[in-house]
Amino acid sequence: MNSQVLLLALGSNFFFALGSQFFTYFSKRIGATWMNWYKAYVAQICFVAWLLLKGGLVLLPWSEGGPLMLSGLIGLGAGDVLLLLAFKEMGPGRTLMLFAFQPLLVGVGAFFAFNQSIDATRFWAIVFFILCIFIISLESFKKERHWGMKGILLALGGMALDGAGVLITRGVFDANADVSPLLSNFYRTMGALIFFWALSFKRKDLKLFSPLKSLNGKEVFWVTMGSLFGTFISLSLYLAAMQSAHLASLSGVAITGTLFSALFECLWHRRWPTRYLLASFVSFLLGMKILVL
Repeated sequence: MNSQVLLLALGSNFFFALGSQFFTYFSKRIGATWMNWYKAYVAQICFVAWLLLKGGLVLLPWSEGGPLMLSGLIGLGAGDVLLLLAFKEMGPGRTLMLFAFQPLLVGVGAFFAFNQSIDATRFWAIVFFILCIFIISLESFKKERHWGMKGILLALGGMALDGAGVLITRGVFDANADVSPLLSNFYRTMGALIFFWALSFKRKDLKLFSPLKSLNGKEVFWVTMGSLFGTFISLSLYLAAMQSAHLASLSGVAITGTLFSALFECLWHRRWPTRYLLASFVSFLLGMKILVL
């Protein structure tokens, strides 16, 4: 994995972890489904504005636009609803810990779909990233004394749907190199919005703008900024990295978002990092060194 792709992936994780703190708070305050709908809506406005500014808002043929919208419906729609529900149950740190298994899932899928191998170097890097996630979660499990199967199943479901969306999107990139990450994000976010619009017809209590009335001006600002960080910026960087990256390695880097999330949680709750967090950071650096070298 080259340094540019690595920086894009790390930047994506950083901003998603930052946004996840706001996602967790407002998911508890209003609801996970609404939070996902609102962040997709904010991101889509930004994607449209940026594409118009760059002159790149074009209609793709159904053979490309359709799969991209499907990947967004699956990953950014249904998958992210499960993810934020898991955030409510377990918190972002422990939820993202379960994404340590995604490199194995995506790696297997990429092997069959795109004939991408997983060599020994990438394997050991992924092992250190998984160890990073395990260490950072160990203290929480010792305190709770239970695994919380509801949260685990929600997180695993979100992980599987997110991985499926990644594979579909990469298939479109491989089929047409002219499809830009920014345009892909526009179509994927549109797929997510279609999912939430359809869901709102079934759930009459699900409204996009009405819940904003229960928030003050400062809260509206932060839920919007969280959506900007955790969806628009994070997705832009992630798809730019995914366009050419080895998928299993990219997923291995992606799970280190748990480290960033734990650091942000320390700042959010104003507490010092624990020895578990410091140990996980060492594991993270070892994995990064393997990928870079």
